[in-house]
Amino acid sequence: MRVLIVESRSDLGRLWRRHLDRLGMTVMNVQGQSEAIRYLNDNVVDIIILDVVLLEGSALAICDYASFRQPEARVIFVTSSSFFSDGSIFEHASNASAFLPTGTPPDDLAAMVEYYGSERR
Repeated sequence: MRVLIVESRSDLGRLWRRHLDRLGMTVMNVQGQSEAIRYLNDNVVDIIILDVVLLEGSALAICDYASFRQPEARVIFVTSSSFFSDGSIFEHASNASAFLPTGTPPDDLAAMVEYYGSERR
């Protein structure tokens, strides 16, 4: 399974990546919109783990670009804020599969990636 993590906090992105690597997934970790768009141009992904609040760029722009460039890729949104806590993210992003707090245990996030990634196959 091919996973793109878009997370501004490099330590958190590395933590998630280590858990996914252990499960045999191919994982790339980037920190913002520019890197994510470049990666999506050159690589196919099954799942995107995408922080709603990025230091560089817009999560919704990445999500929108992915839906155009790779319509089969599913997005798991994560956030440490209450923004979109009403579930409206699913109205704004047709490729959104889940919406989790950043404090979700890495094993649980990995289980979500496995579930939605296997759904794609």
